[in-house]
This record gives sequence, structure tokens and C-alpha cells, in this order.
Amino acid sequence: MANRILLVVVLVPLAVIIIALAVANRGAAPFTLDPFNPGNPLLTIEWPLFIYLFAALGLGIVIGSMATWLRQGRYRRIARERKKEVDKLREAPARAGGMPQLPHSS
Repeated sequence: MANRILLVVVLVPLAVIIIALAVANRGAAPFTLDPFNPGNPLLTIEWPLFIYLFAALGLGIVIGSMATWLRQGRYRRIARERKKEVDKLREAPARAGGMPQLPHSS
């Protein structure tokens, strides 16, 4: 249910905005790698503007994801260490010969 709400509230309007942006920016825009001679056809690409916008958006998502993943590395390391500790503590009774028996009450 929460996934459907997320889809309707966030993703559908976002898709509408992205489609409108792509339709509004269909005109070709030059992208040159030579700032001193912008007319050089070897170093100039002419694509629709929305391709540049989507490429920048995608690159931002990838770079942001990588930065987040790198910043959370210490938490993943701590989680691995604690999992090893829990596994070791769970195996300790088996290595010690099992759990001690409690006295029976009469």
C-alpha cells in the first residue's frame, strides 16, 4: 500500500514534469569542448537540450549515490563486526557442551 502511495504521490508527478521538460526542450543545443574556438566541428556536439539535462541529472544521481555509499562505509563495517560477534556468541553454548540444565521443581 505504501509503495502505491509513493508511486502516485511522487513518481507520477515527477514523470509528468520530466516529460514536459523533454518536450519543451527539443531544440538542438551545441556543446563544445573547445572554449577558444566554439565553431570547431570536431569538438562540438549538437544534441537536443533535454539530453544534456537528463545526462546531468543521471550523473548527479550516480555521484550522489557513490558519495552516500562511501560515507556509510563505517556503518557497514560496524554492522559486519557486530554480526560476527553475535554469531560467535550464538555458537559459544554449542562449543561449551550445550546449555546447563535447570533444576526441576517438585
